[in-house]
Amino acid sequence: MKSIWQQILRYLYIGKKDPSAPKSRYVYMMHGMNRISIIVFLIALIIMLVKLFSRHH
Repeated sequence: MKSIWQQILRYLYIGKKDPSAPKSRYVYMMHGMNRISIIVFLIALIIMLVKLFSRHH
């Protein structure tokens, strides 16, 4: 489970990069798509939480 969080932090440029990771254009593009997916998921989660809490007030 710890490695999953480390990978997410690397995608978001928060964690330290792995020096032994392969460096190709396709890996770079894959990480970019994963980064976009994580950001969109977090935005959707925040929107859902705001809607949930705004209905109760």
